[in-house]
Amino acid sequence: MNNLDENVNAYKKEFEYDFDNDIMLKYYPKRIIEKLVEGSFLELGLGHGYTISEFLNKVDSYTILEGSPAVIENFYINEPDLFKKVNIIETYFENYETDQKFDNIVMGFILEHVENPDLILEKYKKFLTPKGKIFIAVPNAESLHRQIGFYGGYTNDLKKLSDADLLLGHRRYYDKNELEKLAKRHNLKILSIEGIFLKPLMTSQLQSLKLSKEIINGMLEMGKKYPELSNAILMELGNG
Repeated sequence: MNNLDENVNAYKKEFEYDFDNDIMLKYYPKRIIEKLVEGSFLELGLGHGYTISEFLNKVDSYTILEGSPAVIENFYINEPDLFKKVNIIETYFENYETDQKFDNIVMGFILEHVENPDLILEKYKKFLTPKGKIFIAVPNAESLHRQIGFYGGYTNDLKKLSDADLLLGHRRYYDKNELEKLAKRHNLKILSIEGIFLKPLMTSQLQSLKLSKEIINGMLEMGKKYPELSNAILMELGNG
């Protein structure tokens, strides 16, 4: 069994944090679309497959890298029509090689999973066209709801991984400062940085409130202004 297959249950509908995933993973591609370079598109990680329907008609060619056969199979079962429209390559990110250059490379909620984020970023910037962009999204250790939990005594470490994190295969959290340092280490220019979902309460608490779509949308829009407090951070990078 591929060791990445152990996390496949976190990509099924019954996962307890599907509420968060459904909100953020359908939102952040819309933010990326506003900043895309016309041309080719490489996405690291298939995950839930939420991003495909958003990106598919906005790019000339669409390649996805995924290391877990079980995640690929899960997507095929749930979205057989979409599956046929993209080029999915089964490979570990560390092993992928190509002579092709891409105009857009998206690492959406990937760097918290990999063993060596610096290796991944250095490797993939070589696959970028001169005018191309890299988009990175990661969970934020210093999000508002995590800080409230910290000061409320629910945790003594903002970067401690929860059981849900471990099920997802997470290895780390980031904060805004760490993400900026990562980009600078690899001589990548930070073009923009924004937040994804200003989340004030824990997931179960938000669900119990049965908030309207308008309020959820308000939290998403507010997040753009406050990356340091949002549930996740989105960074747009170009060649330095």
